Amino acid sequence: QKPLKKLKINGIALFPFIFIRKPEDKENKELINHEKIHLRQQLEMLVIFFYIFYVIEYYYWFFTLKDSYLAYKRISFEREAYA
Repeated sequence: QKPLKKLKINGIALFPFIFIRKPEDKENKELINHEKIHLRQQLEMLVIFFYIFYVIEYYYWFFTLKDSYLAYKRISFEREAYA
């Protein structure tokens, strides 16, 4: 069973790799660019600090907004990658 199949995500950047759920999304330039931005963010923050701040920020917004999707959208790393 593929690891991303159960998750509600299309892709994830786990330094130094990008994992894509659907094979056809390998051609999705916007998704690939989004994940490449996350790889750059991870490098800039020495990888581990990216994950620490990502999780802290996610839970801050989750407990503030009481909504997992809105919390995800408010994470500064995601806002930068989407922009």
